[in-house]
Amino acid sequence: MPIQEYKRKANDKYNAKCDFIAIKPMKEKGAEIREAAKRSGMSLQGYILQAIAEKMERDGVISNNGS
Repeated sequence: MPIQEYKRKANDKYNAKCDFIAIKPMKEKGAEIREAAKRSGMSLQGYILQAIAEKMERDGVISNNGS
């Protein structure tokens, strides 16, 4: 079933605002990360982005408001 045109346009508009960063952990580590995200009740992407933001804040790269 092909995607409807309005949905494709909305997806394209959203994706144009996004960066793409890929990670390739070993399967065991990937499973651990997925399980940690699940246990925290977060999506995998949300979990990873939160972990990165916390690390960046600790390192003084960003302030706690994300700027």
